[in-house]
Amino acid sequence: MLARKSIIPEEYVLARIAAENLRKPRIRDRLAKARFIAKSGACNLAHKNIREQGRFLQDIFTTLVDLKWRHTLVIFTMSFLCSWLLFAIMWWLVAFAHGDIYAYMEKSGMEKSGLDSAVCVTNVRSFASAFLFSIEVQVTIGFGGRMMTEECPLAITVLILQNIVGLIINAVMLGCIFMKTAQAHRRAETLIFSRHAVIAVRNGKLCFMFRVGDLRKSMIISASVRIQVVKKTTTPEGEVVPIHQLDIPVDNPIESNNIFLVAPLIICHVIDKRSPLYDISATDLANQDLEVIVILEGVVETTGITTQARTSYIAEEILWGHRFMSIVTEEEGVYSVDYSKFGNTVKVAAPRCSARELDEKPSILIQTLQKSELSHQNSLRKRNSMRRNNSMRRNNSIRRNNSSLIVPKVQFMTPEGNQSTPES
Repeated sequence: MLARKSIIPEEYVLARIAAENLRKPRIRDRLAKARFIAKSGACNLAHKNIREQGRFLQDIFTTLVDLKWRHTLVIFTMSFLCSWLLFAIMWWLVAFAHGDIYAYMEKSGMEKSGLDSAVCVTNVRSFASAFLFSIEVQVTIGFGGRMMTEECPLAITVLILQNIVGLIINAVMLGCIFMKTAQAHRRAETLIFSRHAVIAVRNGKLCFMFRVGDLRKSMIISASVRIQVVKKTTTPEGEVVPIHQLDIPVDNPIESNNIFLVAPLIICHVIDKRSPLYDISATDLANQDLEVIVILEGVVETTGITTQARTSYIAEEILWGHRFMSIVTEEEGVYSVDYSKFGNTVKVAAPRCSARELDEKPSILIQTLQKSELSHQNSLRKRNSMRRNNSMRRNNSIRRNNSSLIVPKVQFMTPEGNQSTPES
């Protein structure tokens, strides 16, 4: 506006704006890291350039189950409509070939009553009546206005064929609808994982931990947890492996490796020599291009169907030096779970070095714990000193208030000049 009024030259304004833009730091938005398994458990993988599309039709039932609901409902509706239309055409052709349609068109009134025993299907005069009879046969409605006679063996054959085709369509489509509503991943919606994973010291070892829980009261039978690390590696020959999967063991005192998921549990992996995280420190973790995939499998108690729940943790979602808060308490003889604190963590003392360095120099853990103890004691001292100072300030203020309320002593002067104080 000032440049337009010629108060400030336009060249100066443009130069100043350019200089300000140069001084401003340009921050580029960081691209989201691609992950193989989303937090919801869906596989983040796109299949492209599939040439043999006919393989999906060879397993038509699985293809129908995997379709989206809107596509399944369209196929469900069209399968019945097409079958009714197809057999309606066949019934109309049977009536046309036998001459039933011409017979109903030529005769009227009382003469039509005598035609019922001479036609293949009674009251089939047009394509609309043939379509209604097709629906009655396949759905077994049976209104009573149209029925078969013994005049046409071909009509009997068409009736048997339509019943068989109708049973097959009912079995396939109803089975598809049932399998879609009872899919295993529906049960996995109530199996939850913590938003973040943590690395902390447990029993003198660095451990990778996360929390898993089940929101339903019906349990998961024979539940087991598997952990895999997926990262991009390069072989000594120079081959790049984009998806290199490594299994890591789970610390479970039970030999069968099954867990009793009656309440939320903290799944622990000890970072030892067998672990892919053995050489990773807290500083290196932020620069690591890895993804920890967690797979929970089990049998649904109510249906007996095997279900699987999945999630993953990338480097940004792993908190070093944290521990999960306790959420299970005992209240009046009943264990209570507070799911509002399901993913809450607290900071704890943990060495920032890798597990290899910790095994080579166990004194690092002792020094870390000592520093943590000293910092804890210093915080306690500061807290106590603050409390002491606050109490002293409070006492001083009370004394001042009490001193202002004290009545001063009054001295009386006698005529002889002697001072006398009032007797208490």
